[in-house]
Amino acid sequence: MRYDLISSSLFTDRRKAFIKKMKPGSIAIFCSSDQMPRSGDQHFPFRQDSALFALSGLDQPGTVIVLYPDAAKDSLKEIAFILSTDPEHTIWNGKRLDAKEAKKISGITTIKTIEAWNKIMTPLLLSANAIYINEHEQDRSHTEIPSQNVRMGSLLKPLYPSHTFLRTQPILQQLSMIKHPQEIELMKRAVEVTGLAFERVLKTIKPKLKEYEVEAELTYVLSANGCQHAFEPIVASGKSACILHYIKNDQVIKPDTLVLLDFGAEYAYMASDMSRTIPASGKFSLRQRQIYTSVLSVLNEVTDMMNPGMTINQLNKEAAKLIERELINLRILRKSDIRRQPKEAPLWKKYFMHGVSHHLGFDVHDISDRSVPFKAGMVLTCEPGIYIPEENIGIRLENDILITKKGHRNLMASIPIDPDEIESMMNTSLL
Repeated sequence: MRYDLISSSLFTDRRKAFIKKMKPGSIAIFCSSDQMPRSGDQHFPFRQDSALFALSGLDQPGTVIVLYPDAAKDSLKEIAFILSTDPEHTIWNGKRLDAKEAKKISGITTIKTIEAWNKIMTPLLLSANAIYINEHEQDRSHTEIPSQNVRMGSLLKPLYPSHTFLRTQPILQQLSMIKHPQEIELMKRAVEVTGLAFERVLKTIKPKLKEYEVEAELTYVLSANGCQHAFEPIVASGKSACILHYIKNDQVIKPDTLVLLDFGAEYAYMASDMSRTIPASGKFSLRQRQIYTSVLSVLNEVTDMMNPGMTINQLNKEAAKLIERELINLRILRKSDIRRQPKEAPLWKKYFMHGVSHHLGFDVHDISDRSVPFKAGMVLTCEPGIYIPEENIGIRLENDILITKKGHRNLMASIPIDPDEIESMMNTSLL
């Protein structure tokens, strides 16, 4: 692993919190992600299932963790099943975790190889009356190929037809929205590396580069600091910035255009998510600065609202009002048009088509409920934008915001965003 060893107390605390919300007599089962084929003879880099990692820290395929707080024996209340050591696998791919290592990482004392599954789990499942299965429910998690968690549910349901099968997602959602102090520290490290990567781009970007050359600068800094991309990075110049999830990054950056960067470092599976928009030639035109200042104003005003008691749903409504105001100021919309617009199709949506915030954590768009009031320990993005294809301009600005007991803290406060500071840094040579 490229990150420092995380204290097992994080994972122990998370399991305790999950167990407190389980129904009496129930078992919870969490499976690892699959290793996905990249080609006929390769796999994509492995990325552990977020829930399993959050509850155990075990970062290898073939892992299953079981929580059974009402088990008759203490040794069976928490179990981690791992793949057995394999000399052939060790030669080609490296050593798998052994029981001692898995115990140290996770804090789970009972570690078994997956071959012991039937012997251990059959009597445990028969003694339980309900089974929690971690079937992913996020919109973007559905695939044609069932995950190991889905396959586990499909395997157990016909074997135990009298059992009640329960969803893990409502519990995970409650837990994941409030970050553990150690998780916040991991996120701060991801944010720090994100800032380092952005500062490098400010000093190296120039017209005539390909967008993927800028992406390479980001990737270098992330890798050099033990991180990886939390999601496919967006490096969108000119009109491409009006494509919200543009990831081709294959165009030549033209002089005097803007370049929208949306990327974030992931450290120990904890994500950061940042957007900045910068002038390719090192100086904003008057019109570019006008639009940039409008977006920055909305960012600051919406951020000021991100305090305990606010909700994402309400934040979106407030952001819409501010975007509409700025579109009028920019002479893109007229007040007379606003008065005549249909309520179900407001005109501002042509220029700002996405939400202004989402929860952030082990997933970039962490599982959450947009109607839940903000509480201390939540981390959310703030990301207004204005996209004007007719002017070949798309500007999005985004910071990661930690909700505190009395307000909020901008985790990206030290990362340049002021247009004067952006220009100054872009015109300073990389030493």
